[in-house]
Amino acid sequence: MMRTPGFRFEVHGHSGHARVGTLVTPHATVETPTFMPVGTQGAVKGVTAEEVLSTDAGIMLSNTYHLWLRPGAEVVRALGGLHTFARWPRAMLTDSGGFQVFSLSKLRTIDDEGVTFRSHLDGSLKRLTPEESIRVQSLLGADIAMAFDECPPGDADRDAVRRAMDRTTAWAKRCLAVPRGEQQALFGIAQGAIHEDLRHEHLAAIAELPFDGVALGGLSVGESVEDMHRILAAVAHTMPSDRPRYLMGVGTPRDLLVGSLLGIDMFDCVLPTRNARNGQALTWHGRVNIKQVRNRLDTGPIDPRCQGICCNGGTGTYSRGYLRHLYVAGEMVALRVLSIHNLHFLGELMKAMRQAIREGRAEAFVHDTLRAMREGDEVGPVDQNAMKNDPRAKKTT
Repeated sequence: MMRTPGFRFEVHGHSGHARVGTLVTPHATVETPTFMPVGTQGAVKGVTAEEVLSTDAGIMLSNTYHLWLRPGAEVVRALGGLHTFARWPRAMLTDSGGFQVFSLSKLRTIDDEGVTFRSHLDGSLKRLTPEESIRVQSLLGADIAMAFDECPPGDADRDAVRRAMDRTTAWAKRCLAVPRGEQQALFGIAQGAIHEDLRHEHLAAIAELPFDGVALGGLSVGESVEDMHRILAAVAHTMPSDRPRYLMGVGTPRDLLVGSLLGIDMFDCVLPTRNARNGQALTWHGRVNIKQVRNRLDTGPIDPRCQGICCNGGTGTYSRGYLRHLYVAGEMVALRVLSIHNLHFLGELMKAMRQAIREGRAEAFVHDTLRAMREGDEVGPVDQNAMKNDPRAKKTT
């Protein structure tokens, strides 16, 4: 039920509930399942657009709330739209701004028309409605816009979750009625927290509407990993089969593999760059804590299997010992190298998952990969002696 010119989604194969496909957008054809790096302010934190491209990312996410407040959607439009503004030539998705607004629990009030809140920048009073969210996203000009929704916290009671569902459905219909870019797709968002019956109920309501894709919101917002995976197991494979299935705000390697196995096509998260700023690298053998003393004399790459520009695919390996030195010394290049590596690793992980689906061995691939990550995981206590003079120690331990 694709309704936007220039968009097409096709499923090419299955392995159980897992599926491999292609999403055709005006700027790129994206293979799915895929991970989308997050460029909150129009840039992935600490990484240039060219460096993100080197990780083979096909689609990037930017944040409507932040770009609306600064520099302003009209400014982005005047500077050529989000693709030109961010120097990003491939597909782009913008969130609705809803999650950021609803996270400002002490600064906002919600009613059936929208949300009134205080800007986190200057305290000025702002009003965000479904109509305004779509207007802003239309000015930004991403390939995919998201409907404005209410995202209840993970510990919300059942009545609060139902109210959020009803409001989200009403707002979804209003979003569909707002004019937007002729080739700008619009995805709807299903809520329901950790209640399986409410998830199915709201998914059915959103799936009936003529959205180009359907997302699951309100997960990874405080509930346990076990609860999230339980909901995915119950719901993901029941999402519309003819449209992309998007799990919002989720990005650990385990969650990407489990989500893909259960039928999800698209993921996003700030995890790869956030973890990098904390000195953590993602690898095929689990997490690496670059701060640990075991890395002090290590001449090897972050991950011997990685073919990224920071490991074996570059002109020279950034050794663990060198990166540990840079991190402890407070050199920002360490954070950049770890960020690029983590983005590349997640790209490689999803590429391998797609190949496993094509070959009909998705379940075995996920089982074996997660076992290797558990067995080789290196994250543990921080080397306090090495870190005592690190100005970031309080933030990274």
